[in-house]
Amino acid sequence: MASSAMNGAVNESVFNMFYKLHYAKLYDAVLSTPLTMLDVAFGEVLWALMRGVSYAVGFILVMAALGMVLSPWAVLAVPAALLVSLAFAGAGITAVTYVRSWNGIAGVQIIVLPLFLLSATFYPLSAYAPPFRALLQVTPLYHGVHMVRGLTTGHVGLDMLFDVAYLVAMGAGGVLIASRRLTRLLLS
Repeated sequence: MASSAMNGAVNESVFNMFYKLHYAKLYDAVLSTPLTMLDVAFGEVLWALMRGVSYAVGFILVMAALGMVLSPWAVLAVPAALLVSLAFAGAGITAVTYVRSWNGIAGVQIIVLPLFLLSATFYPLSAYAPPFRALLQVTPLYHGVHMVRGLTTGHVGLDMLFDVAYLVAMGAGGVLIASRRLTRLLLS
């Protein structure tokens, strides 16, 4: 669920925003309105959140239909996936401000693929070598997977508050950095 929320948010924020920024020139038109670049960044993240959360809702419905929801805490898995979407949408719109061509989008995908494969998504953290575990635990998707897995299986602890703080900080930081970068790109 966490990785689908990540993929939905990244794809929505990166591909659509890149097109709007470099080809449709949509944000040039936005500058003629009272909207600020912070409003634009927030709006793009909100749109990406909708896609990420729609993936999460579909995922939890399938889990429930298959009897794989093991805990009443699972109702919080969708808001947890929303935090994952927030974090990666913020990172995605920030990345778009640095990318100059469609080939640069491949760089974003090169980062997303290892996160998808190696953030304890498919194997528990204990399956990795000890030095590699420490590296995995600093990745943003690991925090989303840890939180969603804990909520759906009933293994809820205070350590999830760190996961929440990590993802919120990443999303908020992404929105702020992207709005500053967009201001420099479009007003200079």
